[in-house]
Amino acid sequence: MSQTPSDDTTSFVVQVPVEGREDSVEGVKVGPWTRKSSAVPYTNPWIQVEHHEVLDPNGRSGVYGVVRFKHLALGCVPLHDDGTVTLVGQHRYPLDEWSWEIPEGGGRKTHDPLDEIRRELREETGLSATEWIPLGKLNMSNSVSDEIAMVWLARGLTEGGSELESSEGDLKVKRIPFAEAVEMAIDGRLSDSITVVGLLRAWHWLQKQAKA
Repeated sequence: MSQTPSDDTTSFVVQVPVEGREDSVEGVKVGPWTRKSSAVPYTNPWIQVEHHEVLDPNGRSGVYGVVRFKHLALGCVPLHDDGTVTLVGQHRYPLDEWSWEIPEGGGRKTHDPLDEIRRELREETGLSATEWIPLGKLNMSNSVSDEIAMVWLARGLTEGGSELESSEGDLKVKRIPFAEAVEMAIDGRLSDSITVVGLLRAWHWLQKQAKA
């Protein structure tokens, strides 16, 4: 049985300035802040960087840099019938570090997030799942970006062939006991935020089901 997220999970299209254009409309309220102007000094297919001239909640002038993400961050916890979970490992360029994570990827905002994470799971691991349990959303870095992540618990797994992208040429896959993965998320051996939250929320959901 497949479970889909609530309807609001696909309504993440954000209206942002066009590259190179300045928004000179004064007095645009953003909560207790006032945006006096905004400009887009940089954009690419994945992110857009904005420079805002603002008044803070106390009325003082300042600047605010905002990074807009053009895709959703999606992740899933693939839990096998034998109690193991599949993790993927890869080098993360911004940190210059190797990272073990749950299967993750960027989802197009114009598509169903569940379809997008199904694709990511298949591409990275060759796995398909028949049961998808939503584990909620999280804000990835809400002081500087609008990036939103969504996480699922995936069960009823079957194996197939992976379809890695060129940027994932170093990707490795391994299965470990779910309890061990949760312990690694707690003690810091796993540090990717979607992975930590996904594993702990999956563990919490399973504990609630066991008591029901």
